[in-house]
Amino acid sequence: MSTCNGESRFSDQALAELEAIVSHYPERKAAVLPALYVAQREYGGWLPAAALAEVARLTGRPLTEVQGVATYYTMYNLQPRGRHHLEVCTCLTCGCLGAYDVLHRICAELGVAPGEVTDDGAFSVAEAECLNWCAEPTVVQVGDRYFTGLCSDDVPAWLRELRGSDAHTVVAQADSVVRAILPATERPGRQVA
Repeated sequence: MSTCNGESRFSDQALAELEAIVSHYPERKAAVLPALYVAQREYGGWLPAAALAEVARLTGRPLTEVQGVATYYTMYNLQPRGRHHLEVCTCLTCGCLGAYDVLHRICAELGVAPGEVTDDGAFSVAEAECLNWCAEPTVVQVGDRYFTGLCSDDVPAWLRELRGSDAHTVVAQADSVVRAILPATERPGRQVA
């Protein structure tokens, strides 16, 4: 199998998962959204041009259509992310209750601005419009987990804890979505850090 650059990144396991996913749809083209999650996991947490080309080929869709889907939805990463992608809710409730203090402290501790990745690739930071957890602001989504009730004083210890953790990574988040799509009986065994 090949992509536009002649190289496939989908493992045999990923191809088996994609075929199991496709079997649940009336047409192969309907599996583009979950196929993008498989690709995001296989490509290390983001979707470079080669990943989009591979999804287009595997789903039988034009590349421009797959690009349109990937750029429309914010859950697909079109730029490299850190192992831990920190999305700080800065919507009204969190914003009024310290979100910008948390965001600025995170950025200061990591030496990056929103939208950037740390030099070691461990973290990236972004503002999120609303994470829908207004009862416990400030909320930060990291991979598949919400951290709630954070204040700026919590940030240094919290970042140290995350840095030493293999949980809540961008790859693990994509894998958890793929696992949620496939019934347990159809999931090939997979371990993702």
